[in-house]
Amino acid sequence: MLLSIILLLGMMLTWNKNLHHHQNWYGHFYKKEQAILVRIDEPLTEKEKTFKTIIAVKKIVSEKEKHTAFGDILVYFKKGNKASNLKYGDIIWIKKPLQNITNSGNPGSFNNQQYQSFQQIYHQVYLTEKDYIVTKKNEANKLRKTVYSLRDFTLYVLKQNLSNKNGILGIAEALLIGYKNDLDSTLTQAYSKAGVVHIIAISGLHLGLIYGLLLWLLNRIPYVHKNEWIKALILLSCLWIFSLMTGASASVLRSAVMFTCIIFGNVMNRKASIYNSLAASAFLLLCFNPYLLWDVGFQLSYLAIIGIVWLQKPIQNLFSPKNIILLKIWEMSSITIAAQLITFPICIYYFHQFPNLFLLSNLIAVPLSTIILFAEIFLVVFYKISFLAKLISTFIFYAIRFINETIVQINNIPFSIWDNIYADAWSTIFLYGIVVFGLCWILEHQKQFFKLSLFCSLLFFGNYAFAEIKALQQHKLIIYNNAHQLAIDYFYKNNYQFLGDTSVENDTKINSFLLKPSRIYHRANHPQEKNIKPPFHKQIISFKNKRLMIIDKACKFQPNQQKIDIDVLLISKNPRLHISDIICAIKPKWIVMDASNNLWKTSKWKKECEALNLRCFSIKDQGAFVMNMQ
Repeated sequence: MLLSIILLLGMMLTWNKNLHHHQNWYGHFYKKEQAILVRIDEPLTEKEKTFKTIIAVKKIVSEKEKHTAFGDILVYFKKGNKASNLKYGDIIWIKKPLQNITNSGNPGSFNNQQYQSFQQIYHQVYLTEKDYIVTKKNEANKLRKTVYSLRDFTLYVLKQNLSNKNGILGIAEALLIGYKNDLDSTLTQAYSKAGVVHIIAISGLHLGLIYGLLLWLLNRIPYVHKNEWIKALILLSCLWIFSLMTGASASVLRSAVMFTCIIFGNVMNRKASIYNSLAASAFLLLCFNPYLLWDVGFQLSYLAIIGIVWLQKPIQNLFSPKNIILLKIWEMSSITIAAQLITFPICIYYFHQFPNLFLLSNLIAVPLSTIILFAEIFLVVFYKISFLAKLISTFIFYAIRFINETIVQINNIPFSIWDNIYADAWSTIFLYGIVVFGLCWILEHQKQFFKLSLFCSLLFFGNYAFAEIKALQQHKLIIYNNAHQLAIDYFYKNNYQFLGDTSVENDTKINSFLLKPSRIYHRANHPQEKNIKPPFHKQIISFKNKRLMIIDKACKFQPNQQKIDIDVLLISKNPRLHISDIICAIKPKWIVMDASNNLWKTSKWKKECEALNLRCFSIKDQGAFVMNMQ
């Protein structure tokens, strides 16, 4: 009965967290012509051409009605003097139609719509200076304002003392407070490939180090070290302020709640099992926000800690060197191996790669990043003592440069990473079955665990074989949702052929976030040499029994009594044309407008297609165009 009550409570909390179920959520009565009174709910983040932030709705007003409302909206302010002066807590009026947050529809790509919906954000808007009016009011929360001021002060000290040459400043900011706006994307990718991205993504490791440093200091302060309640209050205040400064990610919250449970337990002389502390922290966090369960940081954080608690000692006991240096290295290695054993299936599922040299990179990066973290704390504390600040900042600069260069060199080692690994939800579940039951068999020496592990192995390889057979039967054409360039992949069996602008394949970012995920999803490992090169204007490209025509310039068609049959007519890059002029010469089954076209032109062409009873598809509105060609 108790478990049933807890289950129902969890369902109720999840239902209640969803804003769609609240009467005053702005989405229930918002109309395009209405003005919205909003509060800027976090400091603005500077992008290349915009400032990005979250705004909280307060009121929705029109000539006839007024509603008190709530809910968050993702907003992009066009750069300018007006936007530069905006601050957290400012109250502004906006009058511009909101846009639904949509997914790109590109196969295998990150689902931004789902991610934002878990944050209870369903709309976004782009504002130029004429689209909003700044009032004189500011309703900043005092605690949050103090936390943001501390973060800004920390960033100011780091920027004054460190250069961003070779991405040094970005790594320093991420390592200390999880600030990622100045991170170099190439360096971030290198850290990820080496298996040490956790040192720049604020996690329980950072909070644990700060907890240890604070405890060491408090135990040496007279009077404080004898009073457990004062010590607990200082520890909790510092840990939670730091957690809020870093953005309160799921992994940091897990550590903060867990340390809170431990600190209160110590004060009351009630030392619980680490598993109970983990369970208590997870329960409390999920009561606060059930959607954290789908957060990657939350999942990885708990799995890593469970792995360390469960497996670190058995792994460490496998080898007992007498040399103290070797012993310490092995202790660190056992922690890394324990965490990696439990997290690697879910890492493969999300990131489709495995760092083969994770042990080497962690042995170098983790101890050094720990020293750098403490050095940065001392820099922030003693920044006014110029000679000391210069000494510390010089050490930080060269230490981070050493880590960066080492990680790049490790990634250059052949076979340093196992990449492009296909994984779906079922293969991940079966892989966890193999790992967990296999480890239970090794540790407990019970045959039933071996049998269960073997059974999961059969299911895993059966699922793998089924996916391979399915891949060998595929025959698809995909026109991707890409804003500025033409990007098309043709899949036949486990081969792919790219058709599109050369700049797409040469762009590392687009390749990583657009083409690579789709090719992994389709298990297409073998590139075919393309015999079709840009420019594509009015080319007819044949794929077995299907034909594609690409129009990317203004053109004229001569009326033709014998119309050319085309399966897909693709319009790209805003050409000047009318659909009625095209169909006098060709007979398309589908007219597709890719995402490089302007919205107003796409809308005009769609109306023309509807008037002529032609099937049309807008990639900007509907996501990637996928055509099965069997």
